[in-house]
Amino acid sequence: MPVTTHPTGGPSGPPFDAAAARRLREALGMTHAHVAYGLWAAYGLRVPPAAVAAWERGEASPSQAELTALAGALWCAPGELLAAPRTLRDHRLARGMAADDLALRIGMDAAAYARMEAAGTWSGNDRQAAGLAEALRLPPRALTRLTGRDGRLTELLRSAATTRWQAYARPVAKLVPLPKPRVQAALRGLHGDYQGLMTASLNWGGGGSADASGQAGQTFLDGILETFWARTGGG
Repeated sequence: MPVTTHPTGGPSGPPFDAAAARRLREALGMTHAHVAYGLWAAYGLRVPPAAVAAWERGEASPSQAELTALAGALWCAPGELLAAPRTLRDHRLARGMAADDLALRIGMDAAAYARMEAAGTWSGNDRQAAGLAEALRLPPRALTRLTGRDGRLTELLRSAATTRWQAYARPVAKLVPLPKPRVQAALRGLHGDYQGLMTASLNWGGGGSADASGQAGQTFLDGILETFWARTGGG
């Protein structure tokens, strides 16, 4: 079943790093006009100097084609002009890969991959997900999010913390590309933290101790995904 890979409400364009573009241009001793000329001479893109300046001020962002050309004009990799990647397309651009090349690497039809990326969804299988991680050098956290597994992982982590963590070691290890011993250690720690928190809050005393315990436990469970990635170093 396809799952969304775009952050809810997030922008769909490349996450352009305006400050990096300005810094790289100045380091080369280039003006906005020099960059504009390079975009035209080498890539056939007519971009006025004022537009290049607007990119650097954060008032506008280059298109995908303009971003790739700008990287060439500034003698850098496309990834150096991007902020933290958010989507499949962002990660692909950061690696300077064409969509067709990535589709070939992961064993997916090029047209199917293009539709999937444009829609912001992931509909590949586990083998293709592994290929995606290798091709884009995705850390486990990014791969899990981009392939829509965050929700399922959160459910498993909450169950591991509130019941017997041992029963969830295998499902979690199968879901995230991390060594099983590291997953087991993280689950053991989450379980111990949650149970210790509940015991401590119940010992606070007072009529509201049960409510306080419930609130403390819920707060812990709400942030359990972040805590898991912090414990495993998979971010």
